[in-house]
Amino acid sequence: MQVALHPEAVADAARARQWYDQRSDRAAARFLAELDRVIAGLGEAPLRWPPHRFGTRRALLRRFPFGLVYRIEGEWIQVVAVAHLHRRPGFWLDRLSHG
Repeated sequence: MQVALHPEAVADAARARQWYDQRSDRAAARFLAELDRVIAGLGEAPLRWPPHRFGTRRALLRRFPFGLVYRIEGEWIQVVAVAHLHRRPGFWLDRLSHG
C-alpha cells in the first residue's frame, strides 16, 4: 500500500528531528532512520499495529517515545501525526476531518 503523510505530520517529524539534532547529530540520524523503518512497515503490513482512537492505528517507534498515528483509506495509508507518547494526547484529532 502507498503511504502518505499529512502535511502536519511532516511538520511533527521535522520538529522532533530538530529537537534531536540540537542534542546530537547521531540521535537525529537514528530518529530519522527509525521513522523511515516504521513508515516502510506501514506500507508492507498496515494491520500489524492495533486500533487506536477514532478509526486510527498507532505504530510505535522502538527507540524513541513517538508513535505514528495513521488511518487506512482504501489503497492508501495516511499518517496523520508523528506524536510524542507523553505529550499533548489527541492534538492531532482535528486533522482527521482535514484530510
